Amino acid sequence: MIEIKTAAEIESIRKASRVVAEVLLQLKSRVKPGVSTLDLDQFAEESVRGLGAVPAFLGYRGYPATLCVSINEEIVHGIPSAKRFVKEGDIVSLDLGAVCDGFYGDAALTVAAGAVSGGARQLMDVTRRSLDAALAKVKAGARLGDVCHAVECCATENGMSVVREFTGHGIGRRLHEEPSIPNFGRPGSGPVLKAGMTLAIEPMLCLGRADVIVKNDGWTAVSADGSLAAHYEHTVAVTEAGCDILSIVGNG
Repeated sequence: MIEIKTAAEIESIRKASRVVAEVLLQLKSRVKPGVSTLDLDQFAEESVRGLGAVPAFLGYRGYPATLCVSINEEIVHGIPSAKRFVKEGDIVSLDLGAVCDGFYGDAALTVAAGAVSGGARQLMDVTRRSLDAALAKVKAGARLGDVCHAVECCATENGMSVVREFTGHGIGRRLHEEPSIPNFGRPGSGPVLKAGMTLAIEPMLCLGRADVIVKNDGWTAVSADGSLAAHYEHTVAVTEAGCDILSIVGNG
């Protein structure tokens, strides 16, 4: 069942989501050649706690860190390490969640470390635009398939492939709620969106094929062909007029 949140509950999700957005904004400027992924994780944990929230991912199903840091061919769930350093030309996906007053927020973005290739830039741009296209379809009365199809269309029209093994999700009192939100689908299909639903929409695209391998750590998912991957995510509330993006700072 897809939960409908009250106005007060949506404000709690907004509070958690804005913590995530604020910390991601600060992390973005720290992604530079030479920084370790553990340094990024430690900064994220300190910042989330400093803003009065609790890290959502730390300990979740055994995940050992606050932040997911996925570099280049890593699609999602990269585990931070003192031995892993960002290099010039890397693209670095940062995925973060926080809990405030018992409600969750979740967001992600991909950052270029120094000068990156044209293909990497295009991948990041298309992935970000695919999220925008999905958000533009969110409104009461729309079908979830319309949202999913928007990501797929933007990706395929621009020569990118869509990761199918991982999806967006409902969010609220739990990090992962109904519905599952794949980044592909048939328009006019799926549940009807209703005002008060809260969703975490998160396109993950690859520059090459989108087949996935999970590494031996049990978490880090990589593209099977080694192609670059990018990831963007927002937590949003469905309204009668459209989409209320909760994971933004101030006016975005």
